[in-house]
Amino acid sequence: MPHPPLLLVHGSCHGAWCWRDLLPELTARGIAARAIDLPGHGADTRPLSEVTLDAYAEAILAAAEDMGGRVALLGHSMAGYPITAAAQRAPGMIDKLIYLSAYLPESGRSLSDMRAAWPEQPLMPAIRRRDDGLSFTIAEDWQPQVFYHDCPAEAVAFARENLGPQAIAPQATPLDLTAAWEGIESHYIVCADDRTIPPDYQRYMARNLPLERVSELQSSHSPFFAMPGALAERVVAILGD
Repeated sequence: MPHPPLLLVHGSCHGAWCWRDLLPELTARGIAARAIDLPGHGADTRPLSEVTLDAYAEAILAAAEDMGGRVALLGHSMAGYPITAAAQRAPGMIDKLIYLSAYLPESGRSLSDMRAAWPEQPLMPAIRRRDDGLSFTIAEDWQPQVFYHDCPAEAVAFARENLGPQAIAPQATPLDLTAAWEGIESHYIVCADDRTIPPDYQRYMARNLPLERVSELQSSHSPFFAMPGALAERVVAILGD
């Protein structure tokens, strides 16, 4: 059977642009894939005051509808919450969920709650709350070390030109997990050299998934730049299960 189309969902401060190197690797392996800008990110100009977790979920489902109505979702980092929220709303549209170094929600907790729950959080010193009170950015001098320490210099420069603000509201919104989400096949890819979300925390978040659905890449937080070919191979293997 053909693979389901794959929708790529970026993490905090990023946009569809971060999948630049992964998309051609997926295409070369026969995977139909698309990347979107979540509201308030990249080319999407929605005001940050209107960016919510619900808006993220709606954007994902709208893109899935455009792709034929049933997709696999790959969410990076913060996007663990939006892809879960979308899957709960419309489980019949989601073939599989792939969490890439992502926050795998715990029921009743927000992403901010989960970030605070683990004793080691190397990203926290890099976060700069903006004067608008609605968003934060990542301090420029911290960006390479927390996100891209093993990535090609050109990719790091490209990313730093495109990083933007991250709305706080979606990350402060708790998510109550339901049977609808639990019925969807989920996979987790741990980034074992991650300096944003500690690898041990990633393994902890994935602890309730079947062992065969948890795998690792020896990568930073950004394998889409550091090792796009290896990431594509891993995704192909998951979609083919």
